[in-house]
Amino acid sequence: MRINMSRWLIAVASIVMIGCSSGNTEDDLYGSGFIEVNEQTWNKDYTTPYPFTVAEGEIACASNPSFGREVFFHPKGYTDESYVGIPLNKAAVDGLKLSRLTPNVPYSVKEGADLNEAVQIGLRVCDEQENELANY
Repeated sequence: MRINMSRWLIAVASIVMIGCSSGNTEDDLYGSGFIEVNEQTWNKDYTTPYPFTVAEGEIACASNPSFGREVFFHPKGYTDESYVGIPLNKAAVDGLKLSRLTPNVPYSVKEGADLNEAVQIGLRVCDEQENELANY
């Protein structure tokens, strides 16, 4: 009985692992991407002053079926799924309101900062993700 029980447990575990694994890389790519930014290199790559109150982070983009492409800033060290980044465009603000979420990262945007270029960077990230999916 013990041998049969072991085989049964191994079979069940194998089925669970196969069922939970992603067989489609498109699912892994869908809807989001990011680009790392930092205060030191911003001025040589972009025309507006660095807009964030922390030296490093990521500008991320996610596709929202209701609002379009949402652009967020996540400070370095606060990029995993448990953190809600700073919304940089209206779609991101609207998505957070609908989800009843608020940013929970300790840094933000500098007062009076021009976010146009940061938003454009995020939207380019979305474009790159969409192109990657289209060519998959």
